[in-house]
Amino acid sequence: MLSILDPLREMNTLSVLLRMVLAMLFGGLIGLERGRKRRPAGFRTYMLVSLGAALTMLLSQYEYFMVTHAWVEMAAETGIRTDVSRFGAQVINGIGFLGAGTILVTGRQEVKGLTTAAGLWASACMGLAIGAGFYECVLLGFALIFLSMRLLPPIETMVVENARNMNIYVEFQSLDDVGQIINRIKSQDVQIYEVDIDRGREGQALHPSAVFTIRLHHKQAHTQVLTAISELESVYTIDEI
Repeated sequence: MLSILDPLREMNTLSVLLRMVLAMLFGGLIGLERGRKRRPAGFRTYMLVSLGAALTMLLSQYEYFMVTHAWVEMAAETGIRTDVSRFGAQVINGIGFLGAGTILVTGRQEVKGLTTAAGLWASACMGLAIGAGFYECVLLGFALIFLSMRLLPPIETMVVENARNMNIYVEFQSLDDVGQIINRIKSQDVQIYEVDIDRGREGQALHPSAVFTIRLHHKQAHTQVLTAISELESVYTIDEI
């Protein structure tokens, strides 16, 4: 580790201030990308998660310092022991309730919020590293987390668009149209693995829908399959999920 940063690893006012500011700054920057995409957790959420994790680690270090210095006699009499790792472990476990709140399953049987939840968890871990004064790890961790959220989505999109497997959500007029839709899908030289049908709600405007899990026999554009299905008059909505 860099010896020039040793004074900032000590428990002093400047070090504590720097760690809290870094936690807010780096957490906010990571959350900014999520906020631009209108995700459930954005700029302020990531900032608070990172800051809270840093404060937790600072608290654990403070208690350890006091028990081994100012409170050493009282600790010896009462048998107080402080495990500084326990606070961080509780943060990692406790962040689960925030992550669970960002994950949802849409009416199209599509899972959303996994990346946001993972980002919150990683932001909390980064906050713990900041609170511990592990600056080298913080810089590397922040760079990798930020790059994974900013640069990897286009690569992920390219991989998905060229994949042989597809999940297609289709909304149509009535259940009698399912057979026609299946025939149109098969005409695109694909194999249907699974069909999950939602009959809709009686007396409401919600139409029947289905999620088709298919595999392309040869490499072709996903839009070609979607366009072929959308040409059916019975189809109201179609989307790849």
